[in-house]
Amino acid sequence: MEKEIKINHEAPAAIGPYSPALKIGNLVFASGQIPIDPTIGEIVEGDIETQTKQSLQNLKAVLKPYLIDFSNIVKVTIFLKDMNNFPKVNEIYSQYFDSQFPARSCIEVARLPKDVQIEIEAIAYCDEQ
Repeated sequence: MEKEIKINHEAPAAIGPYSPALKIGNLVFASGQIPIDPTIGEIVEGDIETQTKQSLQNLKAVLKPYLIDFSNIVKVTIFLKDMNNFPKVNEIYSQYFDSQFPARSCIEVARLPKDVQIEIEAIAYCDEQ
């Protein structure tokens, strides 16, 4: 199988040598999205709710070129700088998914790129091959 890499210029550019998302077979793997405002290329300042919303918006943007959305996501991994923010993240997260939530892991980490509070990665299913 060949990897298919599509770039959405409405999403933040990768900050390293990786693809924001790639498709292989029927699966789309989205790299961890941090709260970068794609219009200015800078981290969104603010509380965990603000950073969670931006990270989810960025995830939505990297999935868009594959013609899929959050309903196609089967697995999410959330990396948090502070697990005390877990309830606030859940509150925002639940606004982006319907009742058929994907499988999910949430992990507290010591540090994230650019010292953000959250990073979110996902695996999604695509009907077309």
